[in-house]
Amino acid sequence: MATLSCRSFAKTSDGAPPRLPPPVARGPVGWLRRNLLASPFDAAVTLLLALAIAWFVPRAFAWALTDAVFWAPDGAACRGAAGACWAVIGEKYRLILFGTYPYEEQWRGAVVVAIFVAMIGFSAIGGISVRVKLAAWALASVATLVLLLGGVFGLSPVRTHLWGGLPLTIVIFVSTVAGGLPLAVLLALGRQSTMPAIRAISVGVIEVVRGLPLIAVLFVASLVFPLFVPPELQVDKLIRAIIGMIIFFGAYAAEIVRGGLQAIPAGQHEAAKALGLGYGLRMRLVVLPQALALVVPALLNDIIRAFKNTTFVAILGLFDVLGAAKVALEDPVWVRYAPEVYIFVFILYLLFCLAFSRQGMAVERRLAVRRR
Repeated sequence: MATLSCRSFAKTSDGAPPRLPPPVARGPVGWLRRNLLASPFDAAVTLLLALAIAWFVPRAFAWALTDAVFWAPDGAACRGAAGACWAVIGEKYRLILFGTYPYEEQWRGAVVVAIFVAMIGFSAIGGISVRVKLAAWALASVATLVLLLGGVFGLSPVRTHLWGGLPLTIVIFVSTVAGGLPLAVLLALGRQSTMPAIRAISVGVIEVVRGLPLIAVLFVASLVFPLFVPPELQVDKLIRAIIGMIIFFGAYAAEIVRGGLQAIPAGQHEAAKALGLGYGLRMRLVVLPQALALVVPALLNDIIRAFKNTTFVAILGLFDVLGAAKVALEDPVWVRYAPEVYIFVFILYLLFCLAFSRQGMAVERRLAVRRR
């Protein structure tokens, strides 16, 4: 019996044989055609960008490496150099990284940074429960406070007004996220509450704080708040700044959490009620886990922004990394090399923000696998 090809049965509406699809270029050439040379306009833009890169990259490489000075204790070798003066980093790195923390005790700040980096890596490991990770972060926070404050285990006490640099940035950031996320959940739930007083308070806090710039919130927390408190109840300036950061972060994150709550189908609430779960258990076991999983990307964006917002505390006299870098540039010998210092600070922030971003992507992948 003759074998018939499937193509022999394929006919178009007018009875003509079907046309084959156009050939598609594959490999690097195909990628270039599809993404960079798809139209005359795309080709022109690609050409202009290629010319700009060809002009900029060799000059940047020469400035940053070939013609740069990496060691000049007195800065004399940098004055006649055609490239960057990275010697300023070697001369001022301790001031940039640790601020005004006592020089002989800066090893404690280095340990704090190492703990923070280790915790970022630990949090990215899959297969470990959230409770274990939260407990590890709690222990790391206690160890950080013990190291920076001192006064125990033979460590000399250091007041908070001497904290600075990267350890101060880490303390403010971790405190902001640790206090802001629970506040965001409470405000989001309060905004959806059926009790008018709670709903009005939540809406008022969210709208007022979101209508103010962070600088204004910090000024209120640092300068206005002490005017209404008796002198014997004065709160440390660092704590006031952290409280302002927590409120600001919580107000913005509350709207993200509220969006996740609104995305949960009504059937989930009804099924939880049918099981006899009260409001607290219903939210904790059914609604909030799903809502927070839906808004992980948006929350991660706010968390990264909170890390970068720590630079605003410099206006209150707290020397975070950026504030300490500005202090380092007050030295008349090195003041002309501000670009190198700010590039160093930029790289620090970039590395940490990339680490947060990659960790957030890992969380998203794990949640996607669970949903599937």
